[in-house]
Amino acid sequence: MPADALEIPLERVLGAKTARALTRAYAVRTVGDLLSLFPRRYAHRGELTPIRLLHPSEQVTIVAEVVETREREMRARHGKITEARITDGHGFLTLTFFNQPWRTAELQPGARGVFSGRIGEYRGSLQLAHPDYELFAAEPADTADAAEASTIDEAAEDQADAWARQPLPIYPATSTLPSWKTANSIAVVLEGLADLPELLPDDVRRRHRLLDRRAAFEAVHRPKDDGQLRRGLRAVRFEEAYVLQTALLRQRAELEAQHAEAFPHLPGGMVDELDEHLPFDLTAGQRDVGETISAELSQASPMNRLLQGEVGSGKTLVALRAMLQVADGAGQAALIAPTEVLATQHLASLHGMLGHDLWQRLMPQLITGSLPAAQRRHAALAVASGRSRLIVGTHALLSDSTQFENLALVVVDEQHRFGVEQREALKAKGVQHPHVLMLTATPIPRTVAMTVFGDLDISSLHELPAGRRPVASFVVPLSEKPAWIERVWQRLAEEVEKGRQGYIVAPFIDDAEVGTAGATSASGVDTAIGAPGMSAQRWSVDRVLRVLADHPATRHLRVAALHGRMKPEEREQVMRDYVERRLDVLVATTVIEVGVNVPNASAMVVFDADRFGVAQLHQLRGRVGRGEHPSLALFVTTAAEGTPTRARIDAVANTTDGFELAELDLSLRREGDVLGATQSGSRSQLRALQVTRDAKIIEQAREAAHEQLQAGEPLPDALERAIRAAVTETDEHYLSAS
Repeated sequence: MPADALEIPLERVLGAKTARALTRAYAVRTVGDLLSLFPRRYAHRGELTPIRLLHPSEQVTIVAEVVETREREMRARHGKITEARITDGHGFLTLTFFNQPWRTAELQPGARGVFSGRIGEYRGSLQLAHPDYELFAAEPADTADAAEASTIDEAAEDQADAWARQPLPIYPATSTLPSWKTANSIAVVLEGLADLPELLPDDVRRRHRLLDRRAAFEAVHRPKDDGQLRRGLRAVRFEEAYVLQTALLRQRAELEAQHAEAFPHLPGGMVDELDEHLPFDLTAGQRDVGETISAELSQASPMNRLLQGEVGSGKTLVALRAMLQVADGAGQAALIAPTEVLATQHLASLHGMLGHDLWQRLMPQLITGSLPAAQRRHAALAVASGRSRLIVGTHALLSDSTQFENLALVVVDEQHRFGVEQREALKAKGVQHPHVLMLTATPIPRTVAMTVFGDLDISSLHELPAGRRPVASFVVPLSEKPAWIERVWQRLAEEVEKGRQGYIVAPFIDDAEVGTAGATSASGVDTAIGAPGMSAQRWSVDRVLRVLADHPATRHLRVAALHGRMKPEEREQVMRDYVERRLDVLVATTVIEVGVNVPNASAMVVFDADRFGVAQLHQLRGRVGRGEHPSLALFVTTAAEGTPTRARIDAVANTTDGFELAELDLSLRREGDVLGATQSGSRSQLRALQVTRDAKIIEQAREAAHEQLQAGEPLPDALERAIRAAVTETDEHYLSAS
C-alpha cells in the first residue's frame, strides 16, 4: 500500500460487495475509516453473554462449544432440520438449520467458535435459527507416536492457554453483519497494511511510551493479550486527542491574530455609573470575571470567551457591564437569545438595572420576529443609524433587514441553543471581527471543555448573589409512596395561598402524544390501572390540567398551559399573564427550561422526572428560588428505588451545585451525547477517546500539541491529513465560527 494507505477505498482491498456492506452498516469508506471502527468492547472466551442469561429477541454474540449434532425430518414439509447443541459451560442453546446438511460436518462435537444471531424460542427452549458463526482452529489431532503425542499435547495446551487469554474484539453488530465478519474484514486490511507515517513527533511518542501507528492498530484489533491491548488503546486515544487539540489550538492562535476594535475601560463611564447605582454589591466572582473581560475588550484582538455559571449567578449583569464598556467607546453590543420570551425578559431585566438615565443614552431596542411591522422598522432604523447602542433580540437579528452601524460585541445567551451558522451570521454583521461572549447556565465539566471548547477561554461563576435562597428539593416516589401524589397538589395550593406561584412540568403535551391515555381520577390516579400512583400512563400537560380542574385542593387556581405547539403570540400572552400575576400555576413542557425569570414563583413540580436528564432537572429547578421567598422542587417519578434512573433523580434532589451535577451528568451520559449536540455545531464523534474517562490523556495531548505549535514548525503532511479527516466540514466551520 502507498504512503496514504489509510485513504485507499475499501472496495480496492475487500471487494465491492463487502465494502458496500460495511459502508451501509457503519458509513466507512476507506481503509482508515475501517481501522478507526474500534471494538465497542472486548471479552475473553467464556466472558461473553452467558447462555443462561439470554432472552428471546436479543441480538447476541456468544462463544461456545458444540456438544452434539443431529438431523431430523421436518413434520410439516419436506426436508431435514440440522440441530447443534452448544454450551458455554453455564447453559445450553440449540442452533437450527433448515435443509443445510453440510452443517453436520462442520459442527462436530468439540468444535468451538463464535456464534451470532437473534435468540428465538421453540417449545420453551431457546434457539438460534441460521446463526452466523466462525469456528476456531482445531487443536492438533492425536498420533500414535508417544513422543510426538507428548509434543502435540503441550502445543495444544499452549494453544488453549493463548486462546483463553486473547481478548476477543466485539464490534457493533447488525442483522446482516455480525461482529466476526467485521473482524475478518479488518484482519484482511491489516495483513496488507504497510508502515504508516507518524502523526506524533518522535520525542512525544518516546516520552509517553506510545506504540507506532501500525502497531497500535494491530494491538487494538488483534491483541494477543491484555497488556498489548492496553498499549494499543492508549496509543490510538492519545493520537486522537492530539489531532483534535492541535486543531483547536491552531484555530485559537489564528483567531487571536485577527483584528478587532479595542474598547478600553472608560473611568467614570457607564460601567462605573452602573456599579454606583446598583442596589447590591457585585459578588467576588462577578468582579473577577468582569476584570478579565474588561482587559480582553481593551485589546485589538477579538475576545472569544464562554461564561458558565449557576442559574441565577449573575451572568447577565456581567454581560451588561461588558456591553456598556463597548458602548462607552461608541460601539454597539447585541445580545441574542433563543426565544422571544427570554429576549423580552432580558430587555426588562436590563431596564431594571440600567435606570432611566442610562436607558435614554443607550436607547436599547428589542428585535423579534413577532414585532409589528412599524415597530420593527423603527427599531431597525435606530440600530442601523447607531443611535441604539444596546440591542436585544432573537433570530430576527440575523435577518438582512437588521443592519448595525458598528457591531463590536456579540453576546450569545444559552449558546447551545444556536447553530454554528447562526452565530457566525451575527458576527459577520460587525465592521471588524467583533468580540464574542457566550453564556451558558449548564456548567461544563473540565474534560468536555478541553475537548469541545478547547479553542475558547472559559470563565465560571460559582457564587449566588446575596438574597438568593437555595431550593429545597424532594423526590416523590410513587412506586413506593403512591399516596404522596395527594401531598403534591396540596403543597402547590399552599404556595399559592401564600401569594406565590408555581410551575408544573410534564414531558408530553397531550394524551395522544403519550400513547397510553387512560381515565384519571381527581388525584391523578389512573383508574384503569387501579393502583394509586402506579399508572402506566405518562403525564402530559393535558392530563395535569384535567387533574388540577377536578381536584378539590386546586380547582380554584388560575391555571394556563404553555408549550411549543402554541402560536408565539399565545405563548407571549400566557407568559405576560404569569409574570403580571394574573395566573397562579403554569403547566408547561420544557419550554420554560431556560430564560423564564419570575421571582414570585416558589414551587416547581416535575412529573415523570425520570424522562429528564440531570442538566434538565437542574435547569427546571432553577426557575424557582429566584426571589426572596423559600422555594421547593418536587420530582415525581415511578422509578423504583435502587435503579440507576432513581439514583440520578435522587442525586439532583440532594445537591443544588450545578458544577457537581455536571460531572455526574457526564458520568451517566453516553459518549455520543456529550459531543453530539448538533445545535452547537457538533464535533465529529470521537472514536477511541472518551472524555468521561480519558481526562489525563487529553491533558497530556494538549500539552504536547501546544509545544509543537509553539515551536513554529510546519505540521507534518500526515497530521494535516488526519486533522482534515477527523474534523468534518461542519466541524471546521464550527472551529472557525467559535
